[in-house]
Amino acid sequence: MRGRRAAGLVAGFGFGALLALAFPAPSWWWWAWVGAVPLLLVVRAAPTAWEAAARAWCGLAGYVLTTQYWLLPSAGPLLAVLAAGLGALWAPWGWAAQRLLSYPLTVGRMLAATVVLPSAWVLAEAARSWPALGGPWALLGASQWNQPSTLASASLGGVWLTSFLLVAANTAVAGAILHHGVRGRVIALLVAVACAAVGPTWFVLGPAPTAGSTVRVALVQPGDITDAGARQKAGEALTATLAGQRLDLVVWGESSVAVDLASHPKALADLADLSRRVDADLLVNVDAPTPTGAIYKSAVLVGPHGSVGAYRKVRLVPFGEYVPLRPLLGSITRHTKAAAADRGRGSGPVVLRTGTLTVGPLISFEALFSDLPRREVQLGAQLLAYQSSTSTYQGSWAQPQLAGQVAVRAVEVGRPAVHVGLSGDSAAFDARGRQLVWRPGGYRSATVVSVPLGPVSTLYQRLGDWVLALAVSIVACSCVVSARRSRRQAVSVPAIAAGASR
Repeated sequence: MRGRRAAGLVAGFGFGALLALAFPAPSWWWWAWVGAVPLLLVVRAAPTAWEAAARAWCGLAGYVLTTQYWLLPSAGPLLAVLAAGLGALWAPWGWAAQRLLSYPLTVGRMLAATVVLPSAWVLAEAARSWPALGGPWALLGASQWNQPSTLASASLGGVWLTSFLLVAANTAVAGAILHHGVRGRVIALLVAVACAAVGPTWFVLGPAPTAGSTVRVALVQPGDITDAGARQKAGEALTATLAGQRLDLVVWGESSVAVDLASHPKALADLADLSRRVDADLLVNVDAPTPTGAIYKSAVLVGPHGSVGAYRKVRLVPFGEYVPLRPLLGSITRHTKAAAADRGRGSGPVVLRTGTLTVGPLISFEALFSDLPRREVQLGAQLLAYQSSTSTYQGSWAQPQLAGQVAVRAVEVGRPAVHVGLSGDSAAFDARGRQLVWRPGGYRSATVVSVPLGPVSTLYQRLGDWVLALAVSIVACSCVVSARRSRRQAVSVPAIAAGASR
């Protein structure tokens, strides 16, 4: 019995880890539409609902470990704790899967599963999206970042709707395998096809980008340079080569400037001179102590006459930029690459204006969050500009995963977006998530890309997280129905026993 239980947990862990193949670097986006089926079958085969919950817990712990293995240098042994903690959020999903998909499987329960299980999955994703837990990294819907047609569902309900449809499709495929009747299998397959068709249908029939101008944006990627001064000089040298290319904006990566510009007028004057030479404003990024000693990650727009405006990062990376509960956890992180000093937080979103272009600046980790670009668009942003530095994870899956998130954000709010990685990956996407350029981690140069500014009006930008509200309602109703059914069964059993005794 113990051996069987252990085998179920190991199988759950392995099949959960396999889901990571849907994300960069493999980027098997199609795998996300069927890759959860093996995990579902293992969970459903558990002898009890509680054991199914444990298998789901292990499966999603494996998923987190595999998609975020590159955190090991900064989080150390806490990564295993993080994976176990986050995996526990999917235990209710596993419990519900065993209850709804167990034999005898009726068409009604199978259809209920295609609604309840995606809701439970999405609510688990929403819970793990709390910034202190690492944010919404590797949400299942984000696996569609490089497929604008299937990602189009994010413009209706955000990445949450795309995740919902993916889990619903996987559940329907599992139902087609488990159901014994031809009618039930046909219905299940039709549901799976309908879920997969939502994005492509909206991509074809939904609103097209409105007419707009095109801007020329330069993405400066100097590479993995440890010395801060040398890094800045490399960025300046690459930018200088852009003179005469009729640019509207030059974007540098995160931590590209070594000193606080407000207290170093010479450094600011040099950047202003560089702006004059290339005839475009520079969006640089400062990671340096201010005169008060505080350290902020700041996006600073520099024009020919000096600083035009700045944005301070609001969402900080746990362990990478601050240590949660440092007095308690500081000793654990002493032998890792966790932040030695906590960064300060900005007060909120801003937009920066360069010529006729309004830019919504966001920094690195903030590419994971849907609410930040929504607020930038509400302030009038025409272009989202993300700056990142993932040099700590150079050559790992972290770099393409982060750059791919920007495509999801662009589709959600219907605005083009650029992402500049100091050492890779850099990318640009239009308002429908179509890739305009991609520069991998080994690239060392400046890239000029023409970005169409035509926006797309999205339902998600207008209504926000309505999918989460719907998921809460579905799970709540399911719990009520399950409780009533259990109560009826508890009453009927004694009655049947009493009748039999007569």
